[in-house]
Amino acid sequence: MSKYLIDKFLYTIDRDPELVERYREDPRGTVDWWESERANVILNIPERSTWLEFTGAERDALGAHDYVALFELGAHTFLLLTLFIAMFERDYAEPLAFQREFAARLGHWKVPYPDIST
Repeated sequence: MSKYLIDKFLYTIDRDPELVERYREDPRGTVDWWESERANVILNIPERSTWLEFTGAERDALGAHDYVALFELGAHTFLLLTLFIAMFERDYAEPLAFQREFAARLGHWKVPYPDIST
């Protein structure tokens, strides 16, 4: 498992409005594209490494927009929340409704939360 790679995905997608929309509309395709084209880019320099790839569970959770599973896999909470707010807050009529749903779906977790260190 690579929490680093999950967090890098969340961070880089969230920083580009076009990628946010692409991920919202085609999550599995975006995950596959990102993993093959962007996962091994560091400081805009392509690195060809074979060790940076998602596990099946990570790929499935990212491809399903399953933020509960991503949280349980150790994705950084703030990176996870900010990206999913960008993608789904617009689908809710009430202010902060998505954030409340996010908190409720993660409500079964008590301190200590999953480790978010990379």
